[in-house]
Amino acid sequence: MGLGKTVQLIALLQHERQKAQGRVVGPTLLVCPMSVVGNWNRELHRFAPELVVHVHHGLERPQGEKFVETALAADIVVTTYALVVRDKDSLERVHWRRVVLDEAQHIKNPPTKQTASIRALRTSHRIALTGTPVENRLSELWSILEFCTPGYLGTQGDFRRRFAAPIERHKDRRQADRLKNLVRPFVLRRLKTDPTVISDLPPLVESRQNVPLTAEQAQLYDSVVNDMLNRVDNADGIKRRGLVLSALVKLKQVCNHPAHFLRQGADDDDAVPLPKLSAGEKLSARSGKAMRLMEMLEEVVATGDRALVFTQYRQMGHLLVAMIRQELDSEAQFLHGGTPQARREQLIERFQSGDPACPIFVLSLKAGGVGLNLTAANHVFHFDRWWNPAVENQATDRAFRIGQHRTVHVHKMISEGTLEERIDQMIEQKTELAQQIIGSGESWLTELSTGQLRDLLTLRRDTLEEDA
Repeated sequence: MGLGKTVQLIALLQHERQKAQGRVVGPTLLVCPMSVVGNWNRELHRFAPELVVHVHHGLERPQGEKFVETALAADIVVTTYALVVRDKDSLERVHWRRVVLDEAQHIKNPPTKQTASIRALRTSHRIALTGTPVENRLSELWSILEFCTPGYLGTQGDFRRRFAAPIERHKDRRQADRLKNLVRPFVLRRLKTDPTVISDLPPLVESRQNVPLTAEQAQLYDSVVNDMLNRVDNADGIKRRGLVLSALVKLKQVCNHPAHFLRQGADDDDAVPLPKLSAGEKLSARSGKAMRLMEMLEEVVATGDRALVFTQYRQMGHLLVAMIRQELDSEAQFLHGGTPQARREQLIERFQSGDPACPIFVLSLKAGGVGLNLTAANHVFHFDRWWNPAVENQATDRAFRIGQHRTVHVHKMISEGTLEERIDQMIEQKTELAQQIIGSGESWLTELSTGQLRDLLTLRRDTLEEDA
């Protein structure tokens, strides 16, 4: 993440063409998330202006024989994961010299049409680029290796039986070492702790901002927990798991801001208007995390620094933008999954230019947490937690990457006395439960007994503000 995968691939393309001395090399197909198409186009023109680049995207993109002609005339064709499925017939007409997957964790689910379409492409060479080859389960590593070296790790069932189950369930060290030795020859990897890398990077400073809930948040939090605990006693199976996961989402929203949980100011049919604020009243005052974030962003702006603010939720992103404009008298850009590609490029370019009018960039974790180069920022705020360290680290690495010359400060916002605090403690202490979280996302919560849920979710009253 941020250690030069893009530049390495571009250098490989250049080296091949220099070595070929005018002979036809053949086109490379690069498949990437929509959010980084523009970044690849910029980097290719920046580092290798001699390469012919075709961005296969948009309503006017060529199809059929016209696409084949365009692809064969290019050095590299850049397209998205979604279009590999939609334009499968056109893409399969070309025998690619190489197929490259950027953010290759997008094929972590083997049965999907997307993964099947990618594996069906005709190619002589395959490369997978990813900073997180394993986000949740070892099956994701199998899926990526199955693309790169088909059949090498056996069938998915064989892999699950031989490696995934013994390692994930029983912590089998022998099988873990065996898998590592099998995979090692096919992996080029650098870490930020490597001596040859760390000298090129500034320090990274992490801190946690543990803040109390407001009285309104505490009341909403208690009501969600009590309602869920009353209902799970009379449910089982899928229904029980659904109740727990639904409550988990609601508790996250309450910890973020009451308006988030109550759908106030959302941009959908179920939304209700935000209450009108009286003179001097602040929207952030209803949330402990929001108040602390505004205080810290005020310091960022005052010192001429720049910040990224990540949230999982689109609605929360809009609320944060509204708070920043109202309370800091500053413009905040917002990039989310619904942002058109051309607009994304404008937002990124403006932020990277150092425009003092927009020192804060709010991003949804899924749309902005991978692939982007945002080294103009030297502060990263995780407003709500994904509870998967790999995902959070990927987002942090939008700023903490090669090209960054200032110390990067990472701030993780945590609501005291709540589920957020207890999950964070488990992850930090690397307990057995934390390993389960990292191994299976949030689904482990659905299997806890009612007593365990009560202990994990119940609000600790001694952490509330005095007036709560």
